[in-house]
Amino acid sequence: MAIYNPKSHHAEEFINHEEILETIRYAEENKHNVELIDRILEKARPRKTADGMHCAGLDHREASVLLACDIPEKVEEMYHLAKEIKLAFYGNRIVLFAPLYLSNYCINGCVYCPYHTKNKHIPRIKLTQDEIRREVIALQDMGHKRLAIEAGEHPTMNPIEYILECIDTIYSIKHKNGAIRRVNVNIAATTVENYRKLKEAGIGTYILFQETYHKESYLELHPTGPKHDYDYHTEAMDRAMEGGIDDVGLGVLFGLEKYKYEFAGLLMHAEHLEAAYGVGPHTISVPRLKRADDIDPDTFDNGLADDIFEKIIACIRIAAPYTGMIISTRESQAVRERALEIGISQISGASRTSVGGYTEEERPHDSEQFDVSDQRTLDEVVNWLIDRGHIPSFCTACYREGRTGDRFMSLCKKGQIQNCCHPNALMTLAEYLTDYGLENTKQKGFKLIEDELKNIPREKTRNIAAENIEAIRSSNRRDFRF
Repeated sequence: MAIYNPKSHHAEEFINHEEILETIRYAEENKHNVELIDRILEKARPRKTADGMHCAGLDHREASVLLACDIPEKVEEMYHLAKEIKLAFYGNRIVLFAPLYLSNYCINGCVYCPYHTKNKHIPRIKLTQDEIRREVIALQDMGHKRLAIEAGEHPTMNPIEYILECIDTIYSIKHKNGAIRRVNVNIAATTVENYRKLKEAGIGTYILFQETYHKESYLELHPTGPKHDYDYHTEAMDRAMEGGIDDVGLGVLFGLEKYKYEFAGLLMHAEHLEAAYGVGPHTISVPRLKRADDIDPDTFDNGLADDIFEKIIACIRIAAPYTGMIISTRESQAVRERALEIGISQISGASRTSVGGYTEEERPHDSEQFDVSDQRTLDEVVNWLIDRGHIPSFCTACYREGRTGDRFMSLCKKGQIQNCCHPNALMTLAEYLTDYGLENTKQKGFKLIEDELKNIPREKTRNIAAENIEAIRSSNRRDFRF
């Protein structure tokens, strides 16, 4: 049996099957061990130190005990702790982004995705650079500043050269006051050389969902195509790090395999990145399997009820306190509302999951990668976040100031990143409200900004932020960022 070794670069050592099974057994045996559970919760609690806030986080075994625990008052304590941790390190800011689908040509056989190669009736589309410009302008006209580009895996239709050209096009488009300031990339596992090219193109975070960490299930779910190679896929983040990309995003597709297995594997992957490279994942996403063309989620046996899904989110937040957490429009408004309270720090808004979908008047269902549950406009989402006491943020300053990887984490781990993120969030919200907000949203938003400026502790920072917000409102803006 292989020994669990988070520093190893071999997938089957840092995602060790026997260690995951043993972790699940250990968690089941201790799910009512109140003394142990209390120790774990106490360890995870944020504390003030001489240089700021600190939070120990949890390893995959400790977190799995919390996930297995079904004592109602302890579960409620977990939710309170998750909220406390989220506010301590990310405050009440919620970063907004949108996915942009470039091409649904794909040579893989993934049985849970409508883009699989055997699906002959889905329209296959690849955007030209002119079509990308129209899509980006449509997104800019909504107010978006941050995109996550998506493309199927196809060596001739979607080569790295096409992806790089698309990134260059996106960054080049300046429309009215609109500009995409950060392009995150969610494409198939590739080579160190190609990751270097993505880094040179100025991407933000490289995102790749594992789908499932259970190797036997993974091979069955990916019967054909290059994605069938479990090791190559699972070791992709190592190659990305070697290629100079220091912000990477993990995730599993909950519903493909037993959730306790995926939860342990996900945290083991995060531990591996921290052990091997000194910095864990920048983000963790929590997508659930959803209906799509040619895909019926009811044919899979591992669907998650909402209460289990919420518990997973809370336990990830407790275990990985410094990692951004993402929930997409796969989920309904009600589910997203609860998730924001217990750990989520980034959400998509007004998403179209079809290629070319933003320039269509109606959502084209026949080419969506998955059904969108939350179909509200971006302004409706911003208005809703304000009503819920959150600060909608379009900030990309950390990326543009070079606060990525261990530089971001060093500030986050001291609870000091808010000194940058809070004023930047308010300034970017002021930009959105001035340029794109509807009247009701503007009124609420500027009242929120006025109140939140008072919460910036440093007088100099507070005054500079206030001056820049006033300049934005009077259309005398400059690109200032903390």
